[in-house]
Amino acid sequence: MIRVLLVDDQRLLREGIRMILSKTSGFTVIGEASNGIEAIAQTEALLPDVVLMDLRMPMLDGATAAASIHNQFPQVQVLMLTGEDDEAQVAEALRSGAAGYLLKSTPTEDLLQAIALVHKGYTQLGPGLGKRLIAQFNSTSASQPPSTPEAWDKLTMREQEIARLIGTGMTNEEIAKQLCISKSTVKNHITKILQRLNVRDRTQVAILTHSL
Repeated sequence: MIRVLLVDDQRLLREGIRMILSKTSGFTVIGEASNGIEAIAQTEALLPDVVLMDLRMPMLDGATAAASIHNQFPQVQVLMLTGEDDEAQVAEALRSGAAGYLLKSTPTEDLLQAIALVHKGYTQLGPGLGKRLIAQFNSTSASQPPSTPEAWDKLTMREQEIARLIGTGMTNEEIAKQLCISKSTVKNHITKILQRLNVRDRTQVAILTHSL
């Protein structure tokens, strides 16, 4: 059972999502909050598995609340659900520790899947947001001379190969087929890649590979 905390200043939206989750097996809403301050307090009191949070809220915004929750409760995953689709705001949310970023127009089935995947440790971005984020990163760094992060040299040749495949958007299953290895082996390599690069998820790996 995935325990979800709903955070949004729009009560009707919270009620709608609560109704959806209550009718779906495997999910339960354990609390609600209407701003970032309440979100942090509720997270401390309830320790949810996933915090589903809006970006723009009174008193304390979602990105700031996400950073606080990530620092204090790293086991809690924060999934932003907002109407803002600006690339800079997506990047800000991910830097703050959010594990995903979806638009409020996301279909119900996709939202449920995203919550489940975030709970498992996967990063989730709404359709097109990942490519736009990488494009923005490439654009801002285009005028800078290319450089290889020192941590990149700590990766083995196989790990660098897998990291570059992650950068192309491949899933673990697709990488396993491409390299003729098992999915568990791919997962083990990715765990080591995250540790050696000192990043928290595959989205950050992808961004790094596009900067090389």
